[in-house]
Amino acid sequence: MQPATLAQPVFARLANATWSFSQRYWRLVVVAMLLLLHIAVFRGVADPWARALLLAHLGLLLLWQPFLRAEQRVSPAQGVILLLVALAVMLRLDWWLLAFWVVVIAGLVGGKVYQHHAKWQRRCYLVMLVYLLALLAVAILPEIAPRREINADTRRAAEYVLPFLFVLIALFPAEPEAAEAAQIIDFFYSVFLMLMLMVVILGSFTFMTLTGSSYLESLTYTVFLTAAAVLLVGLAWNPRSGGGLGVFFARYLFSIGLPVERWLQVLAELLQQESRPERFLEQAVAALERLPAVAGVAWRAGEAHGEGGGRTPHAVEFANNELALAIFSRYRLSPALQWHLQLLGQLLGEFYIAKMREEKLRAASYLQAVHETGARTTHDIKNLLQSLNVLCSVATGSDYRDSAQLNALVRRQLPLIAQRLAQTLERLQRPQPQAETYLPAAQWWEAIARQYHGEGVEFLPARLSADTRVPRSLFDSVADNLIRNALAKRVQEPRLRVRVALADDALRVCDDGSAVPPDVAPGLLRSPVPSSGGLGIGLYQAARQAEAAGFRLVLETNEDGEVCFALRYEAQTQGRAPAVIIRP
Repeated sequence: MQPATLAQPVFARLANATWSFSQRYWRLVVVAMLLLLHIAVFRGVADPWARALLLAHLGLLLLWQPFLRAEQRVSPAQGVILLLVALAVMLRLDWWLLAFWVVVIAGLVGGKVYQHHAKWQRRCYLVMLVYLLALLAVAILPEIAPRREINADTRRAAEYVLPFLFVLIALFPAEPEAAEAAQIIDFFYSVFLMLMLMVVILGSFTFMTLTGSSYLESLTYTVFLTAAAVLLVGLAWNPRSGGGLGVFFARYLFSIGLPVERWLQVLAELLQQESRPERFLEQAVAALERLPAVAGVAWRAGEAHGEGGGRTPHAVEFANNELALAIFSRYRLSPALQWHLQLLGQLLGEFYIAKMREEKLRAASYLQAVHETGARTTHDIKNLLQSLNVLCSVATGSDYRDSAQLNALVRRQLPLIAQRLAQTLERLQRPQPQAETYLPAAQWWEAIARQYHGEGVEFLPARLSADTRVPRSLFDSVADNLIRNALAKRVQEPRLRVRVALADDALRVCDDGSAVPPDVAPGLLRSPVPSSGGLGIGLYQAARQAEAAGFRLVLETNEDGEVCFALRYEAQTQGRAPAVIIRP
């Protein structure tokens, strides 16, 4: 095995160990980096050792830098940049280059300050920033200034006092830091801080040249003037009363000629005006073409497709299960513009899907209305057939043949059956809601008692007020359902008694038969239940009809020997004062 192949794992292990050490003890890396910079600055740019120390400082900076992870391989382009920086340090090092380098590092450190929520980490970077600013003001800028006014004693004091900040950095309590936390930097704050430092440096030199004042005086004036300007801009950007330049800047960034408010208003209006999804889509696309930044739109929805406007190289495409949309922009797609167009396409797609769901729900509602009308009509016809069967059985009986009692029964029942049948056929031909008719409760009570005369139904004396009125269609349907279901139980329970009572608070139909099974009772009036002897779709339809009319059908008592259904006015179920059945 060749020595080169043996050396590769050694270098790999050494690189991994170096990276692990720099990640675990990053403060020591920062202290060493600043210490090398400190020594190089105070030795001067003419000292050859200063150049070598700056190269070592550059290596430690690569371990700390917030742009790339330390274990990442350096690309050829990055290698060329590092080589150019190293050559500039070795060949062209001067005080201006050194000042620019310190400004760059100060900008990076300032960008890190705003990204850390941990208290001690933020303080650590603040101390680093203070050191770099002090080094720049005391040791570097006086070497560039037109007149050197920092004496040797002040420079020597700074050379020995500033390193105490390194001790302070190293003594700060350590806090856990995520692996990616060291790679986060706020470039906006970094660039802003770098520009501010350049303004202070160049402004102080300009102030010295124009006014002939001293370095410290010029630097002080420049710092205060810059701070006042930044304060005024900050107040104008975000005043306490609200608004400010920040709002207009944000509106500019997020509008770019594409007012989302106008687009949302158009979609909302179309959503209310157009019921057909294809017409909604056509008009929405036409409105989309009229936006300032949109040159054309192409779309496909199922088998339908269309295109409007012109095509450009700048297109944003959006697609979901129902719609494929391509929006062509007049301008080059910046990130904000692309986000806006993508948002417009997504809004249109979601509204189109909502409109299609609305159409499907409308069709399902129509089918449900047809089904419910048919189910209710079927149940009414079944009740009428049962009444006819009762008449036929009476007419064929030997005791009632050609008797006056039979004639009276037929004269009472046939007009009612004919009237109910006519109403059922009319409802079947025109399945829309019919206007309810009201009649006095006493009159309705007499009619229903005559209808079931001779069928073994006990009608208790009504307890009614003189002006009580009831909805005729609702009470006919509910009473028929409840009485017929009770009479159907007599097939298994011949001794069963059926009682009907009417009062101002409710209509009740009770029997002394067996209770409704526990597995059937919870869903009895809420949904159709499977049953061979009734209590299925009829009661469900009756309950729905009662809810639509403002009443409520409930299973009031469910015990063996006492099963009672009640039709109550809905106001009594909402905690209001007791009320009569209906008083129009």
